[in-house]
Amino acid sequence: MDQTVVINVVGLTQNLLRYAPYLQNFAKKGSVSDICAVTPAVTCTAQSTFLTGLPPSQHGCVGNGWYFEDLSQVWFWRQSNKLVAGEKIWETAKKIDNNFTCANMFWWYNMYSSVDFSVTPRPMYPADGRKIPDIYTFPANLRDELNNHLGQFPLFNFWGPKANIVSSKWIADSSRCVFEEYHPTLNLIYLPHLDYNLQKLGPDHPQISKDVAEVDEICRELIEYFLAKNCKIIVLSEYAIHKVDGCVHINRLLRKKNWLHVRKELGKEILDPGASAAFAVADHQIAHLYIQNKKQITEIKEYLQQFSDIEFVLDKEEQQLHQLNHSRSGDLVLLAREDKWFSYYYWLDDELAPDFARTVDIHRKPGYDPVELFIDPRIKFPMLKVLYKLLRKKLGFRYLLDVISLDASLVKGSHGRVVEDNQPIFISSQKQAVSEPIIAAEKVKKYILSHIFGENYHEKLSNQ
Repeated sequence: MDQTVVINVVGLTQNLLRYAPYLQNFAKKGSVSDICAVTPAVTCTAQSTFLTGLPPSQHGCVGNGWYFEDLSQVWFWRQSNKLVAGEKIWETAKKIDNNFTCANMFWWYNMYSSVDFSVTPRPMYPADGRKIPDIYTFPANLRDELNNHLGQFPLFNFWGPKANIVSSKWIADSSRCVFEEYHPTLNLIYLPHLDYNLQKLGPDHPQISKDVAEVDEICRELIEYFLAKNCKIIVLSEYAIHKVDGCVHINRLLRKKNWLHVRKELGKEILDPGASAAFAVADHQIAHLYIQNKKQITEIKEYLQQFSDIEFVLDKEEQQLHQLNHSRSGDLVLLAREDKWFSYYYWLDDELAPDFARTVDIHRKPGYDPVELFIDPRIKFPMLKVLYKLLRKKLGFRYLLDVISLDASLVKGSHGRVVEDNQPIFISSQKQAVSEPIIAAEKVKKYILSHIFGENYHEKLSNQ
C-alpha cells in the first residue's frame, strides 16, 4: 500500500490554475484532467459520488438537503454517514488490505461512519441560545488534542460573512497533526476557501486571484509535507463555480399560484411544507420540487416551463438521464439556466421574513442560502451592531445576530448544474496516473484506490 493524500480544493478549475503557481507546476510534473461533475454539482452529492463511485440515484444524496417526507420537514447539512448508501472507499480498501486506515478531515457526512479517524464541524447549542464553535472527532479524545494544540476551530471563518482562509489553514494544520499521530493510509482533506468569494464576487472578480494564491500556499505546505513522508498526492475539486446575475425565487412562484402554504409564528411567516400542495427545496442551481397530489405534476411542470430562467423541469422519468431518480428526489427537479440560481425565499414581503432569514442558520432554513456570506449593506455601522449583539451575549442576554442581507442579487457566483467548459479538476503527483482528458465523477474512487494499491487493485479485491 502507498500512503495517499486527497486534497479537496473546493471550486478549483484548470482556468484558475494560472493564479496558483505551485499547483500549476505540480500539475505539469504529474498528470491533470477535468472531472465531469455529477448532477447536482454540490458538496454532499459530489463527495458522496467520489467516495462511493455511485451516482445519486444509488447513494441517495440528491443534494445538500432534501424533504424528509415521513417528518414533513426539510433538513440541510445533516452529518450522519448513515444517509449515504453504498460501499465507501475505506470499506473497499479494507477488503483489499485489512491494515488500511483512513482519516476523513472535514469531508461531509463524517459522523458515525466506518472511517478510522474523523474530524468535522459540530457547534454546541446550549439551551440559552448560544452557538459555540466546536468539532466532533473519532476517536473522541482527538477533539481535545486538536483544541489544545491548535485552539478552538474557527467556525465563524468556515461559513458566513467572516469566512476566509483561516478555516482552511486550521483544517490543514489539523490534518498534519492527525497524520503525525495516526499515520493513516488515506488522508481526505477539505479546503473550502475558494467557495466564498467565488460565490460572493463571481469568478471574474480581481479578488479571486488573491484567494487562489492563498489556497495555493496552503497546498504547497501540505504537499511538500506529505511528499517528504513519501505519500502520493491527489488534488481535486467537487465542482466549478459559474458567474450568475440573478436568481429564481422558485417558492414565490409557487406561492403566487396558492400551491405553497405558510403559517404565522410571532408575526413572521414560516414555510409549512406538509400543508403545501407544492414547494421547492432550493439548492444552488438545482431545486427539488415536492408535490402532494401527483395528479398535479403535469400542470405544475407546464407552469414552470414557461420561465426562461428555469432551463430544465425534469419529471421522474427524465431524472433518469441525470441519474437523479431516487425516492428522495423531488417529483420535479429543476435546473436553472447557467447564469441563474434558486433562492429558498418564500415570503412576499421582507417584513414578514422569518427571524432566521437575516442570520447565519444553515440548519433552520429550508434551502441553501448563499446570501449568508453578506452583511446587510443597509446597516450603517455593521461592526458596531455586531459588537453590540456580542456584548449582549457575553452579559448573558438573549440576542439575535440579524445582520444578513435579504438581497439575493448580491450573489455573483453559483454551481449545481454541469457546464461543459467549466469543470472541476483532478491532479495527481504521478505521471500518467490519469489517461483520460476528462473522467466521470463516479471514477474518482477508482483512481484513488489505484494510487494506494496500484492499477491492478481489482485483482487483489477479487482474491479476497
